[in-house]
Amino acid sequence: MSDLPRKAVTRTAKLAALPLGFAGRATWGLGKRIGGRSAELVAREVQQRTADQLFKTLGELKGGAMKLGQALSVFESALPEEVAGPYRAALTKLQEAAPPLPAHTVHGVLAERIGEDWREYFLEFEDKPSAAASIGQVHRGVWHDGREVAVKVQYPGAGEALLSDLTQLSRFARLLGPLIPGMDIKPLIKEMRDRVSEELDYELEAQAQRVHATEFADDPDVVIPGVVHQSDQVLVTEWMDGIPLADVIADGTAEQRDRAGQLLARFLFSGPARTGLLHADPHPGNFRLLPEEEGASAGAWRLGVLDFGTVDRLPGGLPGTIGESLRMTLEGNAAAVYGLLREEGFVKESIELEPDEVLDYLLPIIEPAQVEEFTFSRGWLRDQAARIADPRSPAHQLGRQLNLPPSYLLIHRVTLSTIGVLCQLGAAVRLRDELEAWLPGFVAETEGPEPVAEGGA
Repeated sequence: MSDLPRKAVTRTAKLAALPLGFAGRATWGLGKRIGGRSAELVAREVQQRTADQLFKTLGELKGGAMKLGQALSVFESALPEEVAGPYRAALTKLQEAAPPLPAHTVHGVLAERIGEDWREYFLEFEDKPSAAASIGQVHRGVWHDGREVAVKVQYPGAGEALLSDLTQLSRFARLLGPLIPGMDIKPLIKEMRDRVSEELDYELEAQAQRVHATEFADDPDVVIPGVVHQSDQVLVTEWMDGIPLADVIADGTAEQRDRAGQLLARFLFSGPARTGLLHADPHPGNFRLLPEEEGASAGAWRLGVLDFGTVDRLPGGLPGTIGESLRMTLEGNAAAVYGLLREEGFVKESIELEPDEVLDYLLPIIEPAQVEEFTFSRGWLRDQAARIADPRSPAHQLGRQLNLPPSYLLIHRVTLSTIGVLCQLGAAVRLRDELEAWLPGFVAETEGPEPVAEGGA
């Protein structure tokens, strides 16, 4: 690959070929079955070819195409196992790697954005990227003061490519729907489009990362690399080693999986409470599992967090409505839950629903918060997806009548994505502990102490 394909007509043609390829392989598979091959073998082969094409196209194009692939990859747990298998490996690749830009292109960006003398800032700079993402790739280096650093370089033309891709993808979002049962992909793509300008602004990203790095500087569980240097299209941060979360998902021990899951849930809920910001890109490529600090108890793995390009600004932390409605649902208070959902716009004024039916819809989804410790699994997520996706299901009919207010859209996606990763990990997580510690409204406010009676001690 010589450069990021930027011509809209070229990118559009590649993306348009995806649904055509899906249809063509279905026809090819039918021919194979007529020829005597078993349906199961043929279906598996068709799925594998589809996964290979999906990764090749989304990975090469980067931009919005790869970003959608990364977003979908955390939901593969919701797919039936016979379908998920072939897609899992292809989509997981998108979380950690993609075809790199050539060195001369990277050098050109550094010269333009840092200066022709950019090499003087580094004692070492590796031309081969260590990671590639949707709008940029990361190179390892040594800063002039001796610190090991990660140098994120934005792809030339990334903004134009991102908008072009997401516009094209939205046109055939319906065809991608079967990839993730129960999930409407079109709003996901629209929300990505709305945040393009923020994603491309490395100054905003640097600000968000500095806030997190300062707040978590002495945290025993979560590690945020500091920002070393920032300029337009170039962001230099401290280097972070560790085990990529994708590797923990693939080969981690039970101890590593459970620890990673617990800390991921902790960061999801504690981040907004402590920084007023929600890290809004929770795919496994943005997390590392780090060995415990010297002197810490055995097994005290820490969670390293990367990439603050997409954040939701929540000055008061997560909305109290979420915690309150969750608590009241657990208490079985159907009328109060329904009233709160109507008040917040989750149920529109023109819609009338039965409060008990709304409660029945919500309870299976919040099962992880009902128990002291919950083991997330692909099977549990598949059951939830099937319940909501099946047109014959009462849950499907009720879900279609609920509304997601715009202010909750990103919070909803981040929460679902995090649950998807927890299910990929198969982690046993004490979720209630994190909700009680960090989620406003989850613990009922207690009344003040009763006044001491006159003459009392």
